Parts: sequence; C-alpha cells; structure tokens
Amino acid sequence: MHILAAGDHFVSPGLLAGAVRAELGGDHEVAELTLPWPVEPFGPVGNVLEASGTEDQVIEALAGAEAVVTQMAPFTKKVFAAAPALKLVSVCRGGPVNVDLAAAAEAGVAVTYAPGRNAGAAAEFAVGMILAAMRRISTSSAELLAGTWRGDYYAYDQAGLELGGTTVGLVGYGAIGSRVTKVLVAFGANVLVADPYAGRAAVEADGAQLVELDELLRQSRVVSLHARLTEETRHLINASKLDLLPEGAVLVNTARGGLLDYAPLPEALRSGRLGALALDVYDVEPPPADWALRDAPNVIATPHLAGASRQTAERAAAIVAAEVGRYARGEQLANLANPEVLERRP
Repeated sequence: MHILAAGDHFVSPGLLAGAVRAELGGDHEVAELTLPWPVEPFGPVGNVLEASGTEDQVIEALAGAEAVVTQMAPFTKKVFAAAPALKLVSVCRGGPVNVDLAAAAEAGVAVTYAPGRNAGAAAEFAVGMILAAMRRISTSSAELLAGTWRGDYYAYDQAGLELGGTTVGLVGYGAIGSRVTKVLVAFGANVLVADPYAGRAAVEADGAQLVELDELLRQSRVVSLHARLTEETRHLINASKLDLLPEGAVLVNTARGGLLDYAPLPEALRSGRLGALALDVYDVEPPPADWALRDAPNVIATPHLAGASRQTAERAAAIVAAEVGRYARGEQLANLANPEVLERRP
C-alpha cells in the first residue's frame, strides 16, 4: 500500500511516517510532504477551512496513494477528483475541518479524525489561563518587567480570587471540559456545566452540576469555554450573555474564536463588567494590528497554543496510524467522520 504522510512543523511528516511504519511494518511505501503551518497561518483553501498548503501541492504528492495521514492538508473536491486511488484520509485533529466530507463520500473515500488527541494539553492550558487571569499572574509579570511594581494589587478591591470556593462555569463538556472539571474540583471550586449533550450522571460523577447556560452565566465568577464551534454555537457568548455575568467576572476562551462575540469585550473590560479576559483563540487569527483588545485592561492573550505539546503531536500521529492499520487489516474504523461512504462502496 502507498501512503502519504502530509505533515507540517508540528505533527511532522517524519513523525507521521514513523507512526505508520510502526503500525504496519516496513512493507509499505510512505511518501512525505511538509506543509507550512504553523510557520504560516492556516486558513481557507478551496472550500475547506483551516488548511495549510495548496490543492496542487497535495495532488502532486498523492501520486497514487491509497491512504493519507495528515493534520492540515486541504482535501477538496478538486483533490479527490485528481486522486482516484485514494480510499482513506486520516486527519489527526479533533474534527476534519480541512476535508470536504461530501466530496470524500462521493469519491468513496473514508475520512477519520482524532478526538481527544490534545485533550490533556488543552485542559492543562485552560486551567493555567484560569489561574493566570484570576490571580493576575501574566499581567502583573508584564508590568513588573516593564518597570512598574503594582503594590496596589494587594488592596482588597484589587486582589484576585482563589479557585477554592469560587463558582466556575464550563461551557462544553467534551474530552477537554471534563478534564478541566476534575482539576477544578480538586482545587475546591464549585463547578457548573452547560452542555445540551452532556449526561447529568456523568457530570455529577465528576463533582460538577449540570445547568442551563443562562443560569451558569448568572452564578459563575469565572467562565471557561470548551464547546465545539458549529452554526448553533457561533457567538454563543454575545453582549446579552455577557450582561448576565456577575460584575468583575473572569472569561476564558481556549476553545474556538467563533464561540465568542469579540465586539463588546473592550467596553466590558473598561467598564468592569469583565474583571479579566484570557484568550488563546480569536475571531481573526492572528489578530490585526488595530485589534481593539490590545489596549484594553486585564487581557491575557496567547497565540493559539492550548494544544501545543509534544505529547499531542505524538498522540495524534499514533491515532491516525492506528486507523491506517485498521483499514489495511479490513477492520472497522474507530473514528469515521463520513459513515455514508460505507453505503456508496460496492
């Protein structure tokens, strides 16, 4: 079997190819392609989102490949039309947003993805952002390094919050949100969860309480977003939802930029409606030079790093390689994104 390892500078072609060879042995040809992410930002390519490289690059590299393992390569209708031998695209991300699933099914190509590959890294990062925002860790460090000693942060009305005894609301309870819950409960936080797809018994078993979103916002002094971005969840937290928060609440988004309406945030920070804002994702990445939050108070901003751990890259490669192994052995795929492809196959 001929396989393409279309990697990038995070999940590298060598890492993908090594995982595939470890899974299948050395009797298969594995070609490698290096895509420019994250040296160059991802973006739309053809009709798919969050891809890296070009359609022509991928078409040339495919060269008769039956299976592809990738993180960012664009798989559009044009690519599928040019790759008649292709039968499997295994994407090492939480969702195959770089793949036209309808075109894949039409071409008879199975598409798999890698749920939970960065859950540990993203959960740790989210907790770190929560702590940094609650205790002014990042902002006070930046001020001190710039020459300002903020002794007034010890004043009662400026002092931060402890997690112990604080109500923290988590919007979304998938692989990441559930891990964050366990850590926060260990700190002694009172954790509320809003997720229409979460089971009450599972949430309560983790020490949290399942509530409606509006109730979560009204009660939580800290809110952290962990939902997937869909048309239903786009701008889930907007101006009217922000108005439900207690005065001075902390808001953290390490999930997807589109979950949050960024327009009301600068004024919410300046007015004190928000006490602090911690962001790892944005409506536009990277934010433009005239980004309105650059001079807003109490903002922590990192460049989409929540999932960036070496273990994430290694785990992602292993997950997609395992799917190639299942395909090669004729076994059922574990994380099939387009099950309708099975109906189209002879």
